[in-house]
Amino acid sequence: MSRDQRFKEQAQALGYSFDGEIKIGGNYVPLVRDGRHVYLSGQIPRVGDTVVVTGAAGASASLADAQKAAKVCAMRALALLQRALGSLDAVQGILRITVYVQSAPAFTQQSEVADGASEILFTVLGEAGAHTRTSVGVLQLPKNATVEVDLIATTTVSHPAA
Repeated sequence: MSRDQRFKEQAQALGYSFDGEIKIGGNYVPLVRDGRHVYLSGQIPRVGDTVVVTGAAGASASLADAQKAAKVCAMRALALLQRALGSLDAVQGILRITVYVQSAPAFTQQSEVADGASEILFTVLGEAGAHTRTSVGVLQLPKNATVEVDLIATTTVSHPAA
């Protein structure tokens, strides 16, 4: 099964389509290519116009909700990579992800939330999904999103800086 097929399978399992526009909310670009590296802006769990998981983990959002949010964020990132590269088969590896978790004061399971994003990357990309990672608890995120994920990928094809 190709990575693109595994991506579609994961989208179906989550119950969301990532075929439409991946909206951004400001004066920036969703990704920049520089040689074989692709830098992706932070992705919140937005599908279409709706942020599908909101609120602080450990308060209005459960650990399971936050993990689902991290999965949606990772899927958005993969959708952007797929569009930029033509296929997820062009991803050589994920170098690093950072997972920001809107957290209630006593919530300390940021790494478990980040596991949701890591799971998607490994499931879709296989060994190319192996990455370094930082997970951080924060007071607030854009649009009251529970999670935001950014990442750096490397590709099989070099491209001049965008």
